[in-house]
Amino acid sequence: MATDTTDTDAGPAGGALETRGIEPVPVGERDGRPGQLFWVWFAANISILGLPLGATLVASGLTVWQAVVAAVLGAVGSFAIVGAISIAGRRGGAPGLTLSRAVFGARGNIGPTLVSLISRLGWETVNTTTAAFALLSLVTIVAGTSPAAKDHPVITIACIAVFVLCTVLVAGLGHGVLVAVQRWATWVFGALNILVGGFLVATVDWTAVASATPAPVGAVVAAVGVIAAGTGIGWANASADMSRYQAPSVRAGSLVLSAAAGAGIPLVLLISLGSLLAAGDPALAEAGDPVAAIRDMLPVWMAIPYLVAAFGGLLLSNHLSVYSAGLTTLTLGVRLPRVYAVVVDVLVTFAGAIYFMLVADGFYTPFIAFISALAIPITAWVGVFAVDMLRRVDYDPDALVDTGRSSRYWYRGGVEPRATAAWAVGIVAGYLFATVGPSSAPWFTGPLAGTWLGENGLAWVITFVVAAGAYAVAGGAREPR
Repeated sequence: MATDTTDTDAGPAGGALETRGIEPVPVGERDGRPGQLFWVWFAANISILGLPLGATLVASGLTVWQAVVAAVLGAVGSFAIVGAISIAGRRGGAPGLTLSRAVFGARGNIGPTLVSLISRLGWETVNTTTAAFALLSLVTIVAGTSPAAKDHPVITIACIAVFVLCTVLVAGLGHGVLVAVQRWATWVFGALNILVGGFLVATVDWTAVASATPAPVGAVVAAVGVIAAGTGIGWANASADMSRYQAPSVRAGSLVLSAAAGAGIPLVLLISLGSLLAAGDPALAEAGDPVAAIRDMLPVWMAIPYLVAAFGGLLLSNHLSVYSAGLTTLTLGVRLPRVYAVVVDVLVTFAGAIYFMLVADGFYTPFIAFISALAIPITAWVGVFAVDMLRRVDYDPDALVDTGRSSRYWYRGGVEPRATAAWAVGIVAGYLFATVGPSSAPWFTGPLAGTWLGENGLAWVITFVVAAGAYAVAGGAREPR
């Protein structure tokens, strides 16, 4: 019997440091409430960098009001999916990718877990790099130094280190500290966002907003897909990581609402503001550095709270992402205490940020394109996992941490063939409709990328439908195990 526990049984109730690894939380220690998750998701999505996303919608031809509708449907809808997946965390008391062993098998789950970890580390590297640039800009304003990172390597590394240290202090301590920090920090950085947002609203060209010509309905549908794929879908595989401490009595609808409202409110406001700004200045959507582009729209005295808000918003998002990445690392079989897994993950992103800021030239955009392409296999996992949830009412806690042949979830050679095959089929179907790589020079264009679905960025929808449908047809939805 190969067990995969990683620490003691102490969770948030046992002290400030969460020492539990991926083993299921005992029912007696699950006392969380949906209101906690509301603040967790709200905090993770208050980054003022949501503004460029709204600007992109207007640049693609939508009016501001169409962009608002797309933001509501895309952000709220995709995070409703996040909330639905979090129901599994309440049922099983374990992280999402650990619960996934019950679906794919002890070995079959390695593929989805590895993809999820690469995606997490990739976006954390982007967060770290962007936040370090924001902090470097702040240093430039205060100290009058050059804004170029390569001109001041020591200061640049210090900026990266500050962000990484702040991340580890919260994500390393674990669930209880993370929930508390996300709640109270939301008020601080949320107030700064409101201050900066109020100033930016005063610069809106309302004449341009009112005179814009509506885009076709198809463009709005595509925008909904773009927002969903760029917001909630990417968080779906982390949702159970936070809900595993929820009390068994918590209703499923409350979990869905906490995620949909918690993330949807800040995202809709920020995306809407970005679309308002872009109506009068389309260049915002084309900016290579959105932090700098928005900073340049502000006087120095307002740029300072803006940069602090940008740094804080990225930090709150990174707290959750790094916490989840640590649990995902353990699910891969790395035998470390959870806090050490967190440290290993942030060291990877620390090195990546140094590379992007001090070494690489022009690799940032291709890197984002690469990790964005991972949304296809992640969405395929969501489809299979969601169908499995339809009939599964519980998880075997011992089998979840037993990765040997004696495990109830060993299946055939450690692989559940129906789930694994459905996942693979969904991935292939999605990439048939996808264009992978930077828009200026794609690496791969699927043979169906020129269809309406492909051109409107709905490859992820195809992925979800095919993966979920294939698993259901194969019997995954009929046989609770």
